[in-house]
Amino acid sequence: MSQDPSKRGLIAALRGNFIAGLAVIAPGILTVWLVWNVVTWIDGLVLPLIPRGFHPQAVVGLDVPGVGVIVFVVFTLVMGYFTKGLIGRTLVNWGERIVEAMPVIRSIYNAVKQIADTILARTAPTFDRACLVQYPRPGIWAMAFISTTTRGEIGDRLSSHGDMVSIFLPTTPNPTSGFLLFVPRHDVIELDMTIEDAAKLVISAGLVYPDSRKIRARDDGDAQPVSDPLT
Repeated sequence: MSQDPSKRGLIAALRGNFIAGLAVIAPGILTVWLVWNVVTWIDGLVLPLIPRGFHPQAVVGLDVPGVGVIVFVVFTLVMGYFTKGLIGRTLVNWGERIVEAMPVIRSIYNAVKQIADTILARTAPTFDRACLVQYPRPGIWAMAFISTTTRGEIGDRLSSHGDMVSIFLPTTPNPTSGFLLFVPRHDVIELDMTIEDAAKLVISAGLVYPDSRKIRARDDGDAQPVSDPLT
């Protein structure tokens, strides 16, 4: 027995309304969930280090979330200000010398410090532009990010292949993992989209494409007018 067309239309309309509503509320719910989890995670790390008499529940009688985040931010600001002085730098160098004497801890600390300096302090170049590269074989294109021009021993060893660039090829949907590739610059197609738009494209597995009209408008805005030498 075939289903009543009016019922099928009602079910289709309800499904469409549900999907449309989910598309509206899902970003907000996921954002609140992520912020809440980060706040509670930091609170769980910081509050046990604070004497119980200074906990919000002991002071105001309420369990106020986010106090640990405030304490963490204030502590980080104080540490940043303190380490800029002579005494602070001396203590930091003294602590690093102690860490250097520990074989396993030394490797972990140096790796984490280098990553932190690169991402937070920006003492080294970050991703330059999004690009396309043929991977894992010719004819198949993958999204990647140009890191820098290949330098050092690797650049010297590959100098016979021309100008080389170091690129990071992320995995989907987790862009924090991926592959480091050294590719001739002429084999890389640079894109006009921003790093953020390219990351959205990778995370969404190709479902969220940047608006090409915005890219063209941005490029037109960045272009400098050329004066006519004859005028």
